[in-house]
Amino acid sequence: MTYYYNGFPQSERNEALNMVNLDELEERAKEVMPEGAYYYIASGSENEWTWRNNTTAFNHFQIVPRALTNMDHPQLDTEFMGMKLKTPVMISPIACHGIAHKDAEIATQKGAAAAGALFSSSTYANKSVEDIAAAAPDAPRFFQLYLSKDWDFNKMVFDAVKKAGYKGIFLTVDALISGFREANLRTNFAYPVPLDFFTRYQGAKGEGQTVAQMYASSAQKIGPQDVRRIKEMSGLPVFVKGVVCAEDAYIAMGAGADGIYVTNHGGREVDCGPATIDMLPEIAKAVNHRVPIVFDSGVRRGSHVFKALALGADMVGIGRPYLYGLALGGAKGVQSVIEQLNQELLIDMQLTGCKTIDDVKHAKITHINYTADNLKSNTDPSRVKPYPVTAENQLKNNGSDAVTGASQA
Repeated sequence: MTYYYNGFPQSERNEALNMVNLDELEERAKEVMPEGAYYYIASGSENEWTWRNNTTAFNHFQIVPRALTNMDHPQLDTEFMGMKLKTPVMISPIACHGIAHKDAEIATQKGAAAAGALFSSSTYANKSVEDIAAAAPDAPRFFQLYLSKDWDFNKMVFDAVKKAGYKGIFLTVDALISGFREANLRTNFAYPVPLDFFTRYQGAKGEGQTVAQMYASSAQKIGPQDVRRIKEMSGLPVFVKGVVCAEDAYIAMGAGADGIYVTNHGGREVDCGPATIDMLPEIAKAVNHRVPIVFDSGVRRGSHVFKALALGADMVGIGRPYLYGLALGGAKGVQSVIEQLNQELLIDMQLTGCKTIDDVKHAKITHINYTADNLKSNTDPSRVKPYPVTAENQLKNNGSDAVTGASQA
């Protein structure tokens, strides 16, 4: 079940996952991942305020249930940039999937393809864009670009990506340098598995670098002219990834961006910045349907997907949860994560009378200033107290659980 790359343990699992919600996977992933790799995923910058609030802030918006809608059997199918998808849930780009699984991005792509979801690959991927594409030739995929100071490197990337059949580029503009990620410093984390584009361009120098070192090779200055140059050189649609205010959305569209990607990098860059869901409405108003909007950061529930769509997103990305699924179950684990969100999203659609994803985009969302919390359910294992065992509350058959009194499956 475990493969070792130069002593670094990599999961070899490929199994569907049983879960009640995605949060359960975060703790379970510790069983198969070394500490440094785990905290590379499960952490944010500085005090991690933004990282936590990305999820908590979804409580600032409430879904208004609808009755007498005369509707059943909602459908998740949607279309994005001409690609037909089975779900609006998307695999957001994250570097170095090899810290979670031996098959890295190849397994993630297979899981996304099995679920009919859009996959996006990072410049800092372990596997080549060619091998990822070969794993699911007909699956839709985008490429996330960390623009390099070296335009020969950029040209090599553009040529490879286009030849491999990627449908567009997510240009990252919110991570010009690495955020102050204390977890990486405490564990002395460096990428333990080679990153393909750097290895093919730099040879052995592309291995074993820290996060800060990798960012140092990227451009620290990106402007509207770069959007235009990337579009021209790559011949692909370009989304500007890292927009968290209306002003930047206007600038990106003025530079010819084909789409806006609303994200704060999962709270891994600027701490004490606003949660992305709080900023989505003003950005959607500025964009006004002129280009598509991709959204991520903090998504853990089907209701989060629903809210993001209703507030202006066209696609909703997930990050950390699918890496936990990858570590625990490989390609099938990734598929399980997407299907869990789909299941929850379908319930919300049914209870709001939304037959299609387009209906969700017009669903009623309210904003009442409740005192919000982000507590887990009362039956979550991290909160539940041991159930009392008494002579009166035990089931009288062999299918009972002698500790809790619950029937066993």
